[in-house]
Amino acid sequence: MKILYIVPYVPNLIRVRPHNLIRGLARRGHQVTLATLWGDEAERASLAQIEPYVHAVVSLEIPRWRSVWNCLAALPTRKPLQTVYSWHPELAHKLQELVRGQNGRPFDAVHVEHLRGAAYGLHLRSCTSLPVIWDSVDSISFLFRQAVQRSKTFISRGITRFELGRTESYEGWLLNQFSRVTVTSPADRQALLTLLPPGSPQPAVEVIPNGVDLDYFKPGPERERIDGEIVLSGKMSYHANVTMVLNFVEQVMPLVWSRRPDARLTVVGKDPVREVQALGEHPKITITGTVEHLPPYLQRASVAAAPIAYGAGIQNKVLEAMACGTPVVASPQAVAALSARAGEELLVASRPDEMAEAILRLLEDPAYRRQIGDAGRRYVEREHHWDHAAARLEAIYASAQGELLQSVVRG
Repeated sequence: MKILYIVPYVPNLIRVRPHNLIRGLARRGHQVTLATLWGDEAERASLAQIEPYVHAVVSLEIPRWRSVWNCLAALPTRKPLQTVYSWHPELAHKLQELVRGQNGRPFDAVHVEHLRGAAYGLHLRSCTSLPVIWDSVDSISFLFRQAVQRSKTFISRGITRFELGRTESYEGWLLNQFSRVTVTSPADRQALLTLLPPGSPQPAVEVIPNGVDLDYFKPGPERERIDGEIVLSGKMSYHANVTMVLNFVEQVMPLVWSRRPDARLTVVGKDPVREVQALGEHPKITITGTVEHLPPYLQRASVAAAPIAYGAGIQNKVLEAMACGTPVVASPQAVAALSARAGEELLVASRPDEMAEAILRLLEDPAYRRQIGDAGRRYVEREHHWDHAAARLEAIYASAQGELLQSVVRG
């Protein structure tokens, strides 16, 4: 199939879902044309990571001022700011030219990702009969409902409270605007379906879990692991991750240090906010900021912690650590979308004292660490291979295309 794949940010090793789905589709013989936006030269340069897997790339710069202007213009309306943040009229025009083509039918399906990209899908639905698949990824309103209650930052709570009502309404309406809708987890699917207006048709919302690049995230030599090293990973400007790190340092690490004063914490992730950067003043805490490659930090750690207080979708940080054979201690929220067995493939802890005790048990028992780490690796190999996700996406494209052909024949 020929697929037009629209992503409102560059698919790369940080934006792993579109990056790996596109690679998987290419390996299955499909021709993918990528349309995307970049905000700075580093993002633009990272296009090189995906270019070998695509037929063509249409990319434009979206400067910060345009996103700010889009949001300001939307304030008096009922549109969520997320839906306009990545709107670029020139990209919309280029997409319209692409789908109309000059040599017959240029694509078999259009794929558009995230609430930030949905506007491009709506635009193309108005000017083409092609099936348009919207990968919502997560339910943003589901995330916002949690952030209103649990975010540690005042600004985050204020923005999400402002956005929540309009996002719930808009997501519910969007569900019946596309040929198919996909999400990463059953919880996000259910959260979206509860937003449907009364009497609305039941849309086709299907779950495509995130996978792991098992060649990139893999165990390193066991001898190179650093005794007492704990790692937390994720984008450190994202409000849920900020809350995670601040709570962990405040509530869990003092309990760990009381028994293991040699323990060290490394926080790995781009764009750490000021509150996270300040934690680096502690002599036993390292804040890395952006790193070129994440696996070495996971491979050398004795334990990976994922004490997420709230979130949506599948937590890639958990899967990536498990793929590196690093034992994971996670909150129930961090693993809600996974079928991994608690106590066998990872450890789950609800309270700070439980999390500290689980971490200490792993730090103090190398054989137990290897047992949990090895089982975690086997789990992701079995359940979260990106090729499986690409195959499911391929089937969704084919189903939507088949429905369209049937409607043409009936018409």
